[in-house]
Amino acid sequence: MSYLWLFIAIVAEVVGTSALQASQQFSKIGASVLSLVSYIITLYFFALALKDISVGIAYAIWSGLGIVFIATIGWIWFKQALDVPAMIGMALIIAGVLVINLFSHSVVH
Repeated sequence: MSYLWLFIAIVAEVVGTSALQASQQFSKIGASVLSLVSYIITLYFFALALKDISVGIAYAIWSGLGIVFIATIGWIWFKQALDVPAMIGMALIIAGVLVINLFSHSVVH
């Protein structure tokens, strides 16, 4: 169940960060409220995930996948450019998350 909580935290963080961009420095109230609510949801579900997943592993997965997801949304939704080094870096982040989950004895399965 902890990985479900972690996944919800990641999705909420991505929604919050996307809404933060859309809020245009908190000048749009709807996007601003969505951003704040999303970050509250993120912290709640991240805290639930920490019951069974160590903080270092959970944070590595949360931040790594969050980076990849938000960069992808920025590219698609906000038309922000991703160059080849950025894509290579994100591929390495995904590889790191996979290594942690597949080979680390620190991960709860």
